[in-house]
Amino acid sequence: MTSSMAAARRNKRVAALQSGFLYLDQRQEQSEPSGRKRKRVNKNKKKNWNKHSDIQDVEEFLEDVRLQERAAGGLVSEKSDDSLFFVDTGDKLQKVPEEEVQHKKKRSRPLKVDVILQHDSLVPPPKNVLAYQQPNAKKLRLKSKTAEKLAAKGMPVKKQKLKRKAVIATNPSKKTLPNNNPNRGFYDLWGQEEKQTGDTWFLEQTKKKLVKRPDRLNEKPSALPAVEVIAPGGSYNPDFFDHQAMLCVQALLLQAHMVEEKRQKAEQKLERQLAVKQEDIATEETVFQEHIEGLIEEDEPEEPTEEEGLKESAPACLALFQEKKTEKQRKKEKAEKEKEKQKRAQREVVGWQQQLFKLRSIKAELRALELKTKQRRAQREAQKEAQKFLPQRLGRIKYQAPDLEVQLSDELSGSLRSMKPEGSILKDRFTSLQKRNLIEPRERAKFKRKYKLKYVEKRAFKAIT
Repeated sequence: MTSSMAAARRNKRVAALQSGFLYLDQRQEQSEPSGRKRKRVNKNKKKNWNKHSDIQDVEEFLEDVRLQERAAGGLVSEKSDDSLFFVDTGDKLQKVPEEEVQHKKKRSRPLKVDVILQHDSLVPPPKNVLAYQQPNAKKLRLKSKTAEKLAAKGMPVKKQKLKRKAVIATNPSKKTLPNNNPNRGFYDLWGQEEKQTGDTWFLEQTKKKLVKRPDRLNEKPSALPAVEVIAPGGSYNPDFFDHQAMLCVQALLLQAHMVEEKRQKAEQKLERQLAVKQEDIATEETVFQEHIEGLIEEDEPEEPTEEEGLKESAPACLALFQEKKTEKQRKKEKAEKEKEKQKRAQREVVGWQQQLFKLRSIKAELRALELKTKQRRAQREAQKEAQKFLPQRLGRIKYQAPDLEVQLSDELSGSLRSMKPEGSILKDRFTSLQKRNLIEPRERAKFKRKYKLKYVEKRAFKAIT
């Protein structure tokens, strides 16, 4: 392929150098040097090659050749007269009604998008070598030749090989349509996804089949609605009784409750800090012992005598010098242990038999235990459901509910123009995200200056007089 392209390029260059070469761009033809004296430069050195080499005429010639290939599909000098000119005989065409002409134009005119994407150059695209290649092509060609030779000699050939070759010969590789072809099939972005057929492992490895999303990831972090509807008393023009009820019940009582709760917490904290342990409380005896500390000499404990020491250590010594048990004593001990074991087993059997008479009480205990476990389970489920409507602790800062945005009675107005603005929509949305456990509660970042401000007193020369 490369040799054929090089030969075609060489032929075009030779044809262009001939005297009959036609320039498509007239400016290049006029810009040809005419009898210009060339400057003599020593080109033995590499630094003078690009500096003193004039290749403008070569660039203009190649640009004109490329222009002719794009516009006319080849050199104009090589084209025939029939392809470049036509004879205008002046015959008037048969008149067609304007409605039919407009209808045909509308029907045959392509879309502007497809016209822009169409290939407007007459230069054919380069041949894709990879599209014509086949794996083991040389091997298959040799096999087909040997099969033909065997068939010519009349020798038997396997039917499966011939069948495979026939299938390959009848089904050549299909050429895919270019992307700018207006007749190509379009991909429906909003259409339903096609079901992938094939091996599941292969589809997962090639990323054609997505991994199943766990159900827990589809659960919402909070059951609260995105936008909570305020009570009727919070409207811009509420009813008098609704407004008073909301103002009194939700604002004043809540504020009083919070104040009382804070006071109780402060008192309890103070009591815990000032509390004294019962062990540390002084009694009359402890006070008396403290007063006589160091006044009375305490008697030192007497050391045991030698006889008492021997008496205490006698049992240990006797155990060492005890005589060895006889065979009769060992048998007697073994028999006693066996009797004790049998008595213990008999007592267990009697206990099991006695439990048969306690079946009713045991069943009642089991029912009570089951009822207790059911109640605990229901209580845990209720707590779990209630937790869905409460903000969770996601960070170091605890969520604090904002103040209730309710206007006082003297601040109410009957129109939106004269209404006093209350709160902020942006702040309300931000707190809603925190309340629904979508983001953690945050506080505004405090600006901390890295270096202290330096004050310099500048005095003008006019002030010093």
